Amino acid sequence: MNHWLFKSEPEEFSIDMLKQVRREPWGGVRNYQARNYMRDGMQPGDLAFFYHSNCAEPGIVGICSIAGAAKADMSQFDPASDYFDPASKPEAPRWLCVDVAYKRKLRRPITLARLQDHAAQLGDFALTRRGNRLSVLPVTQAQWDYILALE
Repeated sequence: MNHWLFKSEPEEFSIDMLKQVRREPWGGVRNYQARNYMRDGMQPGDLAFFYHSNCAEPGIVGICSIAGAAKADMSQFDPASDYFDPASKPEAPRWLCVDVAYKRKLRRPITLARLQDHAAQLGDFALTRRGNRLSVLPVTQAQWDYILALE
């Protein structure tokens, strides 16, 4: 099993919204590295941290699971979508998504500031690396276990 971290702005899509719908395609990703993680690394059953970004107190707020293999992100074909990509074709989609399913909210959020306080113990953790803006990140088993112990 692999572990991941998904970032979302809570005004756009929050852990509470995922809890309500139970399962949702993680679409709108327009970064090749993040797409490649979904395409090449994620498997149904993998677990992921749900991270609220670009808010008053960014941090990990819940856990979700990968609920399906990578598939075409349909927003790339919709001219009315903010994520429309006229160069992408249905027979060869450029952008992919995976379905994520709600598992649980954390007892309390693990803030970015708290994670940064533990940067030495987390090692080369992409989230605390300066300048990393990817919305989908890998998490090692050791990092996963350490972060859960902070809950």
